[in-house]
Amino acid sequence: VGNCVVLCSTVSRVLRTKPVESMLDGADTHGTRLACVLTTVDLVSLGVGSCVGTGMYVVAGLVAKEMAGPGVILSFVIAAVASILSGVCYAEFGVRVPKTTGSAYTYSYVTVGEFVAFFIGWNLILEYLIGTAAGASALSSMFDSLANHTISHFMINHFGRGVCFTPCLESYPDLLALVIAVVVTVIVSLGVKNSLGLNNVLNVINLVVWVFIMIAGLFFVDITNWDYGRFLPYGWSGVMQGAATCFYAFIGFDIIATTGEETKSPDTSIPYAITASLVTCLTSYVSVSVILTLLVPYNDIDGDAPLMEMFAVHGFQAAKFVVAVGAIAGLTASLLGSLFPMPRVIYAMAGDGLLFRFLGYVSPHTETPVVACIVSGSLAALLALLVSLQDLIEMMSIGTLLAYTLVSVCVLLLRYQPEGDLDGFTDFPTDEDGTGERRKMGVPPEHQEGEFYQGGGEEEHSEASVFEAGDSDGACISGLKRLLGPRYYTLRMRLGLPGKAERPTPATGRTVTTCVLLLFILAFVMFSAEHAMAGSSWAGIPVLVMAVAATGLVLAILRQPENPRKLPYMAPCVPFVPASAMLVNIYLMLKLSRITWIRFAVWCFAGLLTYFGYGMWNSSLEVRARQEEATASSYQHYNADVDDSFAVDHSSLYPQDDGTQYQGWAAPQECGYQTNSQQHQHQYQYQHPGGREVQYEENYKSYAS
Repeated sequence: VGNCVVLCSTVSRVLRTKPVESMLDGADTHGTRLACVLTTVDLVSLGVGSCVGTGMYVVAGLVAKEMAGPGVILSFVIAAVASILSGVCYAEFGVRVPKTTGSAYTYSYVTVGEFVAFFIGWNLILEYLIGTAAGASALSSMFDSLANHTISHFMINHFGRGVCFTPCLESYPDLLALVIAVVVTVIVSLGVKNSLGLNNVLNVINLVVWVFIMIAGLFFVDITNWDYGRFLPYGWSGVMQGAATCFYAFIGFDIIATTGEETKSPDTSIPYAITASLVTCLTSYVSVSVILTLLVPYNDIDGDAPLMEMFAVHGFQAAKFVVAVGAIAGLTASLLGSLFPMPRVIYAMAGDGLLFRFLGYVSPHTETPVVACIVSGSLAALLALLVSLQDLIEMMSIGTLLAYTLVSVCVLLLRYQPEGDLDGFTDFPTDEDGTGERRKMGVPPEHQEGEFYQGGGEEEHSEASVFEAGDSDGACISGLKRLLGPRYYTLRMRLGLPGKAERPTPATGRTVTTCVLLLFILAFVMFSAEHAMAGSSWAGIPVLVMAVAATGLVLAILRQPENPRKLPYMAPCVPFVPASAMLVNIYLMLKLSRITWIRFAVWCFAGLLTYFGYGMWNSSLEVRARQEEATASSYQHYNADVDDSFAVDHSSLYPQDDGTQYQGWAAPQECGYQTNSQQHQHQYQYQHPGGREVQYEENYKSYAS
């Protein structure tokens, strides 16, 4: 019994959720709040700057040389699709829980539970930590390339080799990367406006250099670099492996989601900024990859500074230095964008008590989490000193993919939960008005009859009316209606899809939760089997069976009614978009190397020790629960010895209808008071205005509570 009690207590702790109203009503658990100064343009600039630098100047050449060849173009497109699928889920969460910091950590804390939230936050820290270190290492490699590799030779000769898990690349203690990380940490600590001002200047420089690369590169293209099977030298397997690494280049939109508390209008700015950042980054990556692979054969691409060296190969030395200016600006912006959100995630977790609370201190002068900035920047600098760039990039991708997967899961779960389970979220209109009647948006009330909207002619009412009740359709449903016509309603009825008048219940919510969990597990098993049985003639059979099972789970989710709550921005085509995002992200995760998974497992183990050793017992929810328990216990202790067996006839406390006018407080009143200190008894005697006498005794102990 004791073990069962402990187990139930632990489960309740790891599944508890944070009340959303504690964030929406301006309640502050951190002390000084962050400055609310960011606009939509600032967020787009931050997202683009954090992505384009390292992705354009480093990742494109690295993936083209080692993994995909010219197929890096397809790798970027596939990674972009996965990012867009996850991006729309992030955007919906940003609208559901605005004015928050912590990104996916906060979103999952208010929906899934504390342990999952900590796990996501812990991996977001890994993502930004490695991103900062990778940005510093990439910038150091750029300076080393400009100096004809004299910096790296000096480090190797005087300090030896560093920590490298990839034998094809040289690694050395990168002191220059450490210095760069420290300098950027100081800039971020000085305030958000200073950081964004520098970021905007760097982005303008980067844009000018990108235009120069596109124009100048056209004079040196060689289409034969794509001939004779050289476009996919490593096959589709290399393209997919490259896509998993290229995913690192699209991390900007989740950085945008960490700035909700500092954004003036987060419910509109965050979705627009995420979309604009992804489109801008995809355009720049694809265009640069095309120019790079047409100018230089993939096996001759320089791994450290590919865009700079591609012009040097053709003797255009002046272009090398122009690109170098853009590379320095882009990589600095990327480094700034990676370091900017990391202290804010730590700040959010420390404010909730899941990490040490001193990390959540906000300077009243700079209005930034200065302690978190210093600690995170120092760790990133140490990592940049010791670990090679390629190892950093691969390890960062797995943390990013896992965070995106869990965000997609959260959106999928929330859409199918009953209204009572979503209390506390930002209150947006649903398709039920104040009178409790469901109305068709844009349709006059006089044209709405009872429960269903009467759309079309009488002959269509038998099928269409069931599905027409409620709110206006999304873009996907409207497109299907135009494509299928009247057959749309027949298809819905044959699939057993719910009408819009139906509302989710706790039972349907549990059904969706079970299906999502099974789909999550099945995806890992299916893609692991595909990877393990690669090359076998029987490999396709188990994968096909599991794919059919996954399709059945998605259809089972589709048959459950959705919550009618409407938001300014909602992920389209649910459940297909979140489910696709989850499957693509899991597939890309399993394409990463084994050593990356081993290092990730070590990081996760450290996170488990941190949560179960500190976070679970010191979280704000745990502290509040203990305070409430202590308060209830004190009341119970005080009342334990009180003799409340007497009963008072409340009907006698009021004047009777005997014709006497009630005189209220002006009536004559007698009060007798006697104390027996030996027995600790009080006797009270009152003469009520109605003429009745009420007397009772109260036992009490001599201490005060």
